[in-house]
Amino acid sequence: MKETTNVPQPFRSGFVNIIGLPNAGKSTLMNALVGERMSAITPKPQTTRHRIVGILTGEDFQVIFSDTPGYVSRPSYKMHNAMNRFVESTLEDADLMLLVIDATEDLQEDNPLVEVLLKNKAPLLIVLNKMDLVQPQRAEDVANWWKKRVDVATFIGISALKQEHTSDLLERIIGYLPEGPAYYPLDQLTDRPERFFVSEIIREKIFMQFSDEVPYSCEVAIESFQETETNAGVPLARIYAIIFVLRETQKAILLGKNGAAIKKLATASREAIEAYLQTKVFLEVTIKVRDNWHDNEQSLQQFGYR
Repeated sequence: MKETTNVPQPFRSGFVNIIGLPNAGKSTLMNALVGERMSAITPKPQTTRHRIVGILTGEDFQVIFSDTPGYVSRPSYKMHNAMNRFVESTLEDADLMLLVIDATEDLQEDNPLVEVLLKNKAPLLIVLNKMDLVQPQRAEDVANWWKKRVDVATFIGISALKQEHTSDLLERIIGYLPEGPAYYPLDQLTDRPERFFVSEIIREKIFMQFSDEVPYSCEVAIESFQETETNAGVPLARIYAIIFVLRETQKAILLGKNGAAIKKLATASREAIEAYLQTKVFLEVTIKVRDNWHDNEQSLQQFGYR
């Protein structure tokens, strides 16, 4: 009788870049795949403004995901142009492209991502998200629409929020990766520093607490991030954050009557940051007006839009 031997699987690694229109569920998907909170998630479009890397490592694979901003069809500010450049830059280094589509949205003949993906050289996997809200036939209909316009390798229907079929998606992703060594240490989850994610948490809470144009007019900068201890020897992160707004009226809204709104925001942010950092946090938040920051090159560079 022949002895069977377990042949080790080759190690696979590569860059998987996630693109889509605003509010398609890209950030929810990356968080679900990586298993950690990487990107800010709110029901409002354009919550994600930067290209954010999330790293998932298994026994025989390493996937470097890039979550990107929703592509802005008609940019109004230089910030929108920078966000679109983050999306377009994914064409340069992708081993696999994931196009995330909201299954509940109508297909647009003037979808700007068609033109972007015509330049794509990597295999394209269409991820039809929110399939729990539509009929199963919808996935094939959408895939056929895209196949007439760009080169599509395959497609899959999922629900990122409910994590339905996300494990199937991950299997397909790994199958597209080339053989090769890990690009990052096996325990590394991202290439961003903690202070970046702290600023994203605060910005997420702004989106959740305030309405209309206020969240879109805000940018968060971490002025100071110090790891220290309390008098009792308990680890403590002292964080000083600045929320930049465009106008004095927006500053007044963020402050609220007798400072009630900013206190509520700071409390929600601190609790979320403590959960993220797994340590006690002292958070101080101030608000400053910086006119036209979202259309100013110097300000955009300071805030990481480069």
